[in-house]
Amino acid sequence: MALVPYDSTAIWGMQKLHKSSSTFCFANHTIHIKQNWTQLGVAAVVWDAAVVLCTFLETGGIDLQGRMVIELGAGTGLLGIVAVLLGAQVTITDRKPTLTLLQSNVQANLPVNLQPRAAIKELTWGQDLADFPPGGYDIILGADIVYLEETFADLLQTLDYLCSDETVILLSCRLRYERDQTFLKMLRELFTVHVVFYDPGNDVHIFKAQRHVLKGDL
Repeated sequence: MALVPYDSTAIWGMQKLHKSSSTFCFANHTIHIKQNWTQLGVAAVVWDAAVVLCTFLETGGIDLQGRMVIELGAGTGLLGIVAVLLGAQVTITDRKPTLTLLQSNVQANLPVNLQPRAAIKELTWGQDLADFPPGGYDIILGADIVYLEETFADLLQTLDYLCSDETVILLSCRLRYERDQTFLKMLRELFTVHVVFYDPGNDVHIFKAQRHVLKGDL
């Protein structure tokens, strides 16, 4: 649910995906992420969009200190781990099959004193919302979660439920298909959306979205 494979002709990219682990350095920590393409496929590898969003956060794209954050479609957990290291209280979510790998990566990479700031929870978009506080998050993060058209309505419902008027959504995406633009059009019906960063090397956009401000509120 979280991720989509890149062009299989990109041999080096595919080699990275099939590795059993990948190593990153963020927030003055070396992070070793276990991957499991064989058993879990695209949800169990680190994609460029997650790395780009981690870099954006680390370099001050948005202040995470003391913020209530939720990550959707977390996959391996890299993004949520980095958000915790940068000072946030993070609920890291994905569907049930990925949670064991996700938990393992979080426990292996967060210092013991920071682990209470990471909560791992099952979330299937549009189905498990009652388990989460409506409008209860300052920031919503998602990396490469826009790709399956049949999930768009559920993802939009989930974002709408989790958002307050002040919530900031950051979605890091490689726009591969025309249907990705369809989702952005749907998103703009509820939220004001604009690009806050573009990485040309990885062809990854970071979109920031917030609820529309009604004229009566001005």
